[in-house]
Amino acid sequence: MYEKIKALLVEELQVDADDITPDSKLSTDLGINSIELADLIMLCEDKFGIEIRDEDIHKFVTVGDVVKYLEELVK
Repeated sequence: MYEKIKALLVEELQVDADDITPDSKLSTDLGINSIELADLIMLCEDKFGIEIRDEDIHKFVTVGDVVKYLEELVK
């Protein structure tokens, strides 16, 4: 799942692959703003056929947070 999320960040949001680790903070380390975070959410929903609840978005602080959340939903 980590590699899939990393690929989405690189391909869709033009984040430098070398900057991405599980501990990378989406906003401060990778420079992802709220609009780009919304794009990432929609991309994940489309790619994995899931729905991410609006109230869960605040849980996405690091790349690892996104991976962990998606691993729980996508089995």
